[in-house]
Amino acid sequence: MKLSSIIPAAELHYFTLLLVTGLYTPGRGEITSLDAGNIDDILNSAGVALVNFYADWCRFSQMLHPIFEEASNIVREEFPDTTQAVFARVDCDQHSDIAQRYRISKYPTLKLFRNGMMMKREYRGQRSVTAIADFIRQQKVDPIKAIENLEEISTIDRSRRTIIGYFEKRDSDNYRTYEKVANILRDDCVFLAAFGEVSKPERFSADNIIYKPMGENAPDMVYMGSLTNFDLSYTWTQDKCVPLVREITFENGEELTEEGIPFLILFHQKDDTDSLEKFQQEVARQLISEKGSINFLHADCDKFRHPLLHIQKTPTDCPVIAIDSFRHMYVFPEFSDFAVPGKLRQFVLDLHSGKLHREFHHGPDPTDSTPEQQEENREVASNPPESSFQKLAPSETRYTILRDRDEL
Repeated sequence: MKLSSIIPAAELHYFTLLLVTGLYTPGRGEITSLDAGNIDDILNSAGVALVNFYADWCRFSQMLHPIFEEASNIVREEFPDTTQAVFARVDCDQHSDIAQRYRISKYPTLKLFRNGMMMKREYRGQRSVTAIADFIRQQKVDPIKAIENLEEISTIDRSRRTIIGYFEKRDSDNYRTYEKVANILRDDCVFLAAFGEVSKPERFSADNIIYKPMGENAPDMVYMGSLTNFDLSYTWTQDKCVPLVREITFENGEELTEEGIPFLILFHQKDDTDSLEKFQQEVARQLISEKGSINFLHADCDKFRHPLLHIQKTPTDCPVIAIDSFRHMYVFPEFSDFAVPGKLRQFVLDLHSGKLHREFHHGPDPTDSTPEQQEENREVASNPPESSFQKLAPSETRYTILRDRDEL
C-alpha cells in the first residue's frame, strides 16, 4: 500500500510507530542532500525547491523523514523534470554554516526556494504526505492570469493589490522577468497579463507594467525601470505588493512572531478603514527609519479579543495602539495623540531604550517628574501585562526550538 493512501490524520502516528519499532528504513526517495559544495548550483537551477533543515537527534525531524520522502516520490511522478520541483535536505549538525546562513532556529524547518531565492514564507502546514505534495502542486500553478479582453480590467477586485503587464509577446525577456517576479510575490499581489493585439492599446511605444492599488479611486502607478532588470522590477513590485503595515492573522502569526522583532499594532474594527489609513500615514511619516527593528501591524479587534483583554481593553475601546515586545505589552496612552509629530516615534524609541519597561515596573523616570509626582508614581507602578502574541510563536509540540530571543 502506498503511504500516500493513508489518511493524513494517521500518517504521523504511523511513521512514529515505524521509527520507534525500528521498522522504518530510509527508502529511495529522491531527496538531494545539500552541502557547501552543491547548494548554490542545485537551488539556482531549481524552479521550485523545498528544503528540509533537520537534525538527526530531533524527534520531529525523525518523524518527518519518511513523510518528506514519500511526498517527494509523488511530486516526482507528476513533475519528472528534475529541475521543476526539487526536494532537498540539509543536516544542520554536519553543515552548521548553511544553517547559520539561512538563520535556522528550529528543527525541522521547511524552506521554499525559487530559482535560488529563499521565499519569506516557509512551509508551516500539516506534516503529511498529502499536504506537502499539495503545497508543491500549488507552487507550480501559474500565478499570472491571462487577460483575453481589456474590458476585464474594469471588473478586477479592487480590494486586492494588482499588477498588470502588457506585452507584445509571451516569448520575451520582458515577460520572463515579469513571470519570475510574479512567482516570488504570488501571495502578495494579483498578477495579470495581456499579449499581442489585446495589449496593444495599453502598450503605447513598448511593453509596460502598471500597479493598481487597493480602492476604487486609487490612481494607477507605472513601472518606469527596465523590464528585463530583475532586481529593479522585483524591488518596485515588492514595494507595491507588500505593505509597510501588514495585517496579523492567526494564519500568519507564527511567521511574523518568528521574525523576532517587536510588534507595533493597531487594533481596529474591521470596517474602520479611516483609523488604519491614518495609522499607515503616521508610520510612514514617523517610523520609516525604524523598519527592520519593529514590525508595523494591524489587527481585527474582534478576532484578537484576548490580547486586548490582556491590556485591559475590549473591542469597544478600539482603535487601540500597543507594542508587544514578546515579553510584555505596552499601551500607547492616548490614541488621539498618535498623529502628534514625533509621539508615535518616541513610543517606539522608549521601547528600544528600555524606558517603557522601567516605567511600567518603577513608574516614570525621575527626570520626567517632580518629587511629588515621583512619590505618587511609587504607589501606582506595576508590572506590565505579559506578551500575548508570544503564544503564536513556533510551538515546542511541533519543533525543537534552538534558542530564545533577547526581549525588552
